[in-house]
Amino acid sequence: MRFKLIFALTDDEHADDVMKAAREAGATGSTIIKSARGEGLKKSSTFLGLSLETQRDVLLFLVEEHLSRSILEHIAKVGEMDNKPGTGIAIQIDVEDAVGVAHQVEELSKVVEQQL
Repeated sequence: MRFKLIFALTDDEHADDVMKAAREAGATGSTIIKSARGEGLKKSSTFLGLSLETQRDVLLFLVEEHLSRSILEHIAKVGEMDNKPGTGIAIQIDVEDAVGVAHQVEELSKVVEQQL
């Protein structure tokens, strides 16, 4: 079984919705890194030297490759990533190898077989 890693960076207010959307689309879990910072096309505003930017969360989803595109599209829609600037981005990258996921392979095999 082959996997992809979906890397979603989203504003704090959308993180729970993105997480739920990923699960609905077939993700079996995630890792969340809280309080990341980032800058887009426009530089962030400051007030008295303090940043006014919202906190970002980094959500990592290790997903089966056949499910990855639908998960990516679903989280982009729910997170409003294509509709509003500054709400976040999501990318997927190939995973060469992974350990610690043997217990998920059995469950995912059934899901993928049904979809193919």
